[in-house]
Amino acid sequence: MRLKSTVYLLLCVFICASAQAQLYKPRPVTALLGAFDEEIKLLRQELKNPKEHLIHGIRFYSGKIAGKRVVIAGTGIGKVNAAMTTSLLLRQFKPKRVLFTGIAGGLRADLQPGDIVLAKSTLQHDFGAVGNNLFTIWETRNPVLKQKNPLYFKADSLLLVMAENAAQQTQFQQLTTQGRLPQISTGVVATGDQFISSETKVLQLMADFGADAVEMEGGAVAQVCWQQQVPCLIIRSISDKADSNANETMINFTTTAAYNSANLLISFLGKLLD
Repeated sequence: MRLKSTVYLLLCVFICASAQAQLYKPRPVTALLGAFDEEIKLLRQELKNPKEHLIHGIRFYSGKIAGKRVVIAGTGIGKVNAAMTTSLLLRQFKPKRVLFTGIAGGLRADLQPGDIVLAKSTLQHDFGAVGNNLFTIWETRNPVLKQKNPLYFKADSLLLVMAENAAQQTQFQQLTTQGRLPQISTGVVATGDQFISSETKVLQLMADFGADAVEMEGGAVAQVCWQQQVPCLIIRSISDKADSNANETMINFTTTAAYNSANLLISFLGKLLD
């Protein structure tokens, strides 16, 4: 009886997974997302033959950049907004890949405002259970298959390598206050519905999760893409150190950080075959 139940359960999982895979048939389109208008402004300026699509209040812009078909959208701040926009995007446009660009707080000591982190993996640092002075991190769960997702959503390996190569040929804007160009590295990006401006929290995120940068959307985008089996990469340009001066530093560096992150995406698109 137990064997029959196990076989039945596995069959149900297989059928659900097969149905889910069949529903999503990607088109030769690359999706470019960012939380703030500032983060997608440059991308929209580069858009050829632009067309605006208003879907449930979210504005999507389709066209071509570097000869490649793209769709661009601002998600708004936070995980819920990011997940909602990503879900609408996948349903309406069926992109072949999703790239998220924007700013983040740097956690590693060597990361300076303006540097860029290519997320080799992304996690949600605020999802879990709170007890007596104890927080237990949870994995998210796939609502269709009822299975736990991985705690760390790994970036698509091909997209990560392509972004690293594109970074070597990108004309970045110099960081005026430091007189240097941004440094490019890979790392772990932690996502949560909190703007971090605390030295104590910085140390905790590094110790608990090995995080290199922290932001408010990437993990949600990565989860939606993971569950729909759509290749995804989160690209973050450091705007502050996530310390007690984070708000002031972010204001000073947001424009340059967003410009360099978006410019990297434009170089990336030039290397795509479709």
